[in-house]
Amino acid sequence: MNQDAAADLERRLREIGEQRYHDKHPFHVLMRDGRLSKGQIQAWALNRYYYQSRIPIKDSTLMARLVDPELRRVWSQRVVDHDGTREGQGGIGKWLHLCERLGFSRDDVMAERGILPATRFAVDAYINFVRERSLLEAIASSLTEMFAPRIIGERVSAMLARYDFVDADMLSYFDARLTQAPRDADFALGYVKEHAKTEEQRQAVCDALIFKTDVLWAQLDALYFAYVEPALTPPGAYRPASPGRSN
Repeated sequence: MNQDAAADLERRLREIGEQRYHDKHPFHVLMRDGRLSKGQIQAWALNRYYYQSRIPIKDSTLMARLVDPELRRVWSQRVVDHDGTREGQGGIGKWLHLCERLGFSRDDVMAERGILPATRFAVDAYINFVRERSLLEAIASSLTEMFAPRIIGERVSAMLARYDFVDADMLSYFDARLTQAPRDADFALGYVKEHAKTEEQRQAVCDALIFKTDVLWAQLDALYFAYVEPALTPPGAYRPASPGRSN
C-alpha cells in the first residue's frame, strides 16, 4: 500500500474509534461518574469475565489460521498475556481476582453462572467472525486496542475516586493492559496498513473494526437493559443484592 493510502486508512480507523468506541456508552458514563451501585458494578465484572475468558480462545482461533510461524510467534504473546504461564497469572487470573474481591465465588465465575444471554451472543459472534472472515478482517477486528488506553485510564481513576468498595489491588488487571494494548495495536495496525492493498480491502478493514466496536457496545447495551433501565433481568442471569443506581 502506498503511504498516502496507508495514512488515509489509519485516519479512517481512528475516526471509527472516536465515533463508536464504548467509552461513549451510557453504562460506561454512569460508571465513570460514580453513579452505579455495587450490584451494577458486580454485574459488569461478572459479564466482562465471559469476554475476557474468550479472548485467548479468539486469538488461538486466529493463530490456527496462520501459516507464517513468525506471525504466530508474535500473536501468541496475546494468549500468554491473558492465560499467563501458570494458574493465577495473566489477565484472566487478575479478572477473577477482581470478581472475587467483589464478592463472587471463583468457581461460580469460572462456571459462567449468571452471564446475560446477550453477552454470550455478542462474544461468541466475535469468535465466529475471527474464525470465518478473511485473515485481514480477523486481525483488523482487534484494532479496538488502539483506543483501550483511553478508556482504561478514565475507568481506573474514576472507580478509585468514586467507589469506596474499590481499591488498586482489585483493578490490577488494567496495569499491564496499558502497555500490552498499545503494543498489540501497533502490530495489528502495521499489518493491515501493509496488507490492505485495494480500496475493497481497506473498507473491509474498517468494517471489521466497526463490527468489533459493535460487539463491545452490545455488551454494555445488555448490562444497561438488565441492570439500569428498564432493569429487566432475564431468567438465569445474576441478580445483585443492590440493583438500583447509585446517587
